[in-house]
Amino acid sequence: MAQTAQRPAPVGSRPERAVAAGRPAPSFFFNGHVPRRRALVIAVSALFGFALTVVWSAKFVDRTIGDTVADTLLGHTAKGTPISGALAGVFFALVTGIAGTFTACNIAVFSALAPLTGGRSDSRRSRMAAALRPLGHLAAGAVVVSAVYGMLVAMSGRDMPQFDQSQGGGGLSGRLIQAMVVYGIIGLVMTYLGLAALGVVRDPLAGLSARYPSAPMLFMGGLIGAFLIGRPFPLFRQLFRDTAQSHNVLYGSVAFSLQTLGNILVMSVLFLLVTGLFGDRLHRWMTARPSRAAALMAAGFIAAGVFLVLYWDLRILARRDLIWYPMAPWAA
Repeated sequence: MAQTAQRPAPVGSRPERAVAAGRPAPSFFFNGHVPRRRALVIAVSALFGFALTVVWSAKFVDRTIGDTVADTLLGHTAKGTPISGALAGVFFALVTGIAGTFTACNIAVFSALAPLTGGRSDSRRSRMAAALRPLGHLAAGAVVVSAVYGMLVAMSGRDMPQFDQSQGGGGLSGRLIQAMVVYGIIGLVMTYLGLAALGVVRDPLAGLSARYPSAPMLFMGGLIGAFLIGRPFPLFRQLFRDTAQSHNVLYGSVAFSLQTLGNILVMSVLFLLVTGLFGDRLHRWMTARPSRAAALMAAGFIAAGVFLVLYWDLRILARRDLIWYPMAPWAA
């Protein structure tokens, strides 16, 4: 990906158009190559994100998958079982983080690293070793945000919206409004990054990433860490309540950090496997036509961003019978 971004093709080259006068300069999110049919990339990606909100079943993902995984790893029923002490809470955080890998907020994570699997190296082991660096930066950004939020929860106790179970206007509780705001903002940010990858808008981190190459991955990690701020996942709420009641700042920061690391653990393993097995082939495929990398990154971000905005805002309003939104029978 880094090599691709540094070698823009001549203006007017086919099958993609390179950066021309007035276009953004190449950066991490924009590699300097504009796909020939970027309007089609935007439309298909947005349509995919919308379609996913129609068929997505929170009940199946949260209960059938999430609860089953958590119960199996913990060896007892996760829901309703009191967390007995800090060590148990730390283990509970990691396990429920893994169990929450496929919840609706985490679906966006899988778009973040897709174009970075195409690194070129002589051996499978060296490709996987090289992939550890962006993963490390991603994890660092996620841990910083989640740790700070964990400390804030431990200090604030029951005064945060996550404890608000009252049904306000339209049947929306404080924690649900918080989720709508947080994921709506994250969705808009990811949509913007997708448009930046296509050269439609300027990369907001272009100047910063030129000086600090790790900044984009740290930023994306921060977005992942921010998922905890709005997460209404039942098993996370259980950890949230235990942390708030403990008033232990160290426990809060460690537990929230481990939950976030658990969220990205499965994704990281998949990323390393794809990099090791197919990294060299993907590199050749993307460098043969550099606009492919731009289209791939843009499609991932736009689909994820549209999904987050529509799922966490419009579909929640529809579930409260405030508006109409199409949903598959099994998703209602």
